[in-house]
Order: sequence, then C-alpha cells, then structure tokens
Amino acid sequence: MSLEIFSYGFMHRALISGAAIAVLCSVVGLFLVLRRYSLFGDAIAHSSFGGIALGLLAGVYPLWTAYGVSIASALVITRVRDKYNISGDASIAILLSSGIAAGLVIIGLSGGFTVDIFSFLFGSILLVGMDDAILVLVMAGIILMIVLLFYRQLLYSTFSEEQAQVSGIHVQRINYLIVLIAGITVVTSIQLVGVLLISALFVIPNVTAIMYGRGFLHTAVISVILSVSAVVAGILISYLLDITPAGTIVLLSIGMLGCTMGLKSAGLLSR
Repeated sequence: MSLEIFSYGFMHRALISGAAIAVLCSVVGLFLVLRRYSLFGDAIAHSSFGGIALGLLAGVYPLWTAYGVSIASALVITRVRDKYNISGDASIAILLSSGIAAGLVIIGLSGGFTVDIFSFLFGSILLVGMDDAILVLVMAGIILMIVLLFYRQLLYSTFSEEQAQVSGIHVQRINYLIVLIAGITVVTSIQLVGVLLISALFVIPNVTAIMYGRGFLHTAVISVILSVSAVVAGILISYLLDITPAGTIVLLSIGMLGCTMGLKSAGLLSR
C-alpha cells in the first residue's frame, strides 16, 4: 500500500470520522444488543430517512432535520410501547416501516431520488467535509461522556430492570436516555455506512465480542477494537479498489464474525 494515501486531507477526515463513529456505535450498540434491541438502530435509521428527505425538500441541512425526526420518533415509539404494552419487536417494526414510508412520500413530493439521497442511503465517508468531521467528533464526545456519567445506571437497567429499581434507579428515564443517544448516534453515523447498513455497526462487532465470553468492559473493548479495525481497513481497501466503503466495512465485520465462530467451534475460545 502506498503511503501517499495518508497524505490526502479527505482521507484524514474519513479515517478520523470513521474511527469516532466506530467507537460510538460499538459502545451504544452493546447496550442495545444486551437489551435484545438489536434492530432499534435500524429502525431509527429508517425514520431518519424521512428526516433527511424532509430536509432536502425544505432546503435545510438534512442531518439537522434527521436528528429532530429520529429523536422524536424514538421517544414517541418508546412512550407508546410503555403506555400500550406493545412488544419491543412490534414497536421497532412500526418505527421502521413508518420512517421509510414517510421518506418515500416526501421524496415523491420533491421530484424523486437525487444524488444526495443516495449518498445518505449508502454512505459517503470519503466525501466528508471538515464541518461534518467536526460534527461527528463533537457528537461522539458528548455521547461518550453521557455514557460515562450514567454508566452505572445504564449497566444495571440493561441487565436487570427490577434490580435497578430496587437500587433507586429511575429505569424509565434511563430507557428514554438510551433511545435518545441511540437516535443521535444513528444520524451521526449515517455518513459512514448509510441508512441501509447502519445496524451492522451496532450489532456485528458486539455479537462478535460477546462470543469471547468476557465481562462487560472486556466485551466493550473487544467490540471497539473490532469495529475500528473494520472501519479503518474498509476505508483504505475501498479507496484502493475503488469500491463502496460501506459494503466493504460491513463485509469485513462479517468476516471477523465468521472467524470468531470458527474459533468458537474449534474450542479455542472460552464457552
């Protein structure tokens, strides 16, 4: 690999933004996976698609409207689920279908698909500008600080809501907090892998890390290492081979999962 690739400004922005997003998705995604809410990120991504379409129609920066729509959708569907006792998978299905339907209708009103829409659907990390890179880093920093501040509450409520309540933790507020930061994380990450593949970054590295059979912190560290490795390698490989970064990153993540499954089957990992 020629070292010249590391001299390009767009590559610096892509690698730094990608690494930040990888860390963010791994950390937030682990809480979702352990809560059996793996597809929540996918549902939020599809709802953000409606926000992106709305922003393009209104002539507003699409990520701002995507943030608003995603956060509102996540909070509303969580409220509806709690109030009407709707199951988690059903609420996710409602959010997913309503978001993509709204986006398609708005796109139809605006005259059809454009290059901008396709970049949000499939990601465009190599085209990330300085403003977008700064936004990613700021959002990642804020969310990771929130996770650290509420680490104990998030951990307790993830493994046992009953025990968390006994310990004096307001579980409902923590549930709203996790969907809030998940919504922000999804929209922040869309530029890397797009709406259609965002759930892969939330789920695959964490499922792989869980197979190593370690404690929560060790699992989180392993997940971050796997995710960052897949993202950085995916960006570099995709540039060298002139292929899509999003698909390359996801395939590398799946390859890591497959290798881990092989090690597990061979008895080389703890059961």
